[in-house]
Amino acid sequence: MYEKHWFANKIIAWYLQNGRELPWRNTHNPYFVWISEIILQQTRVKQGLPYYYRFIEKFPTVLDLANAEESEVLRIWQGLGYYSRARNMHFTSKIVCQHFQGVFPETYNDLLKLKGIGVYTAAAIASFSYQEKVAVVDGNVYRVLSRVFNIQDDIASGRGQKYFQQLANELIPELNSDKYNQGIMEFGALFCVPKNPDCPSCVFKERCEAFLTRQVDKLPVKIKKLKIRKRYFNYLVFNMNGSLLMKERLKGDIWQGLYEFLLFEKENAPEEEILNYLIEEKKLSLKNIHIEKKQLSLKHVLTHQILYVSFWNIQLGNETENLENNDFKFYNANEIESLPKPILIENYLNQFFI
Repeated sequence: MYEKHWFANKIIAWYLQNGRELPWRNTHNPYFVWISEIILQQTRVKQGLPYYYRFIEKFPTVLDLANAEESEVLRIWQGLGYYSRARNMHFTSKIVCQHFQGVFPETYNDLLKLKGIGVYTAAAIASFSYQEKVAVVDGNVYRVLSRVFNIQDDIASGRGQKYFQQLANELIPELNSDKYNQGIMEFGALFCVPKNPDCPSCVFKERCEAFLTRQVDKLPVKIKKLKIRKRYFNYLVFNMNGSLLMKERLKGDIWQGLYEFLLFEKENAPEEEILNYLIEEKKLSLKNIHIEKKQLSLKHVLTHQILYVSFWNIQLGNETENLENNDFKFYNANEIESLPKPILIENYLNQFFI
């Protein structure tokens, strides 16, 4: 039987002394809590904080978010990655406004019914906004629990996740459950860090089983390995009098809803092959083309993919009938600024066109 009162009391005491002052911790507004939790799912606090401020400034209420265009939401989100998070938020905001009169459900089970709100996020909103006694389990919680109690279950397995959730539910106290939840996540984020934690100074050093058995660097156990796909992008940047040819990426691949240049996907494509593609596929005359490779093999790492990206700057005359269609069109600098774009395209534009 775990001594849950001892553990919870230690966590809460540590948190009250060491917890960071963050804006979403000074409110019970479920909308603000929701925004912060979605942003921080795959993002560190330091990186996510300015996005949080920009997001709530642009969309101060769930109704403002629901009434926005998806492109507006993606533009504010630009650079955070995992863009399905932003699209799910936009979709869910409409559901909250249409079916719940703009008020978030008040229970964990009802929150789970909303798109994009999983077990962790539902627990966070229910706990921090409504003080429901339900345990949050994120990567930080896995790490703290696995080390303090020397749990060898694989956190990537269904069985392991079920066990950790059960343990977390057993440990959460009746009183101050919201502070406990904030505290255990904060402890994992600031103190019980993945590499080289300061174990001799830890409040759990006398009872942490991983520390006492020298297992800290081996926990938590995560066996599942991601399959990484390598892709080779050649972006063809058509420039006509300062306007650039772009289109919106559609469903079925990364960056849905973001804007990009014409893409020719092939490894080590030489200039001759690019020119041949433009002549045969796009029916362009060599007389109207000046092509220059602006950037070589930019490496962009995603969760399941590694992209090797080259940009080809192509100066055009005034003949565009073979390029513009329902998908592609030329945008001027002001129009491009308002479009949501992958961060690597944003960086390229900032370097070469702005």
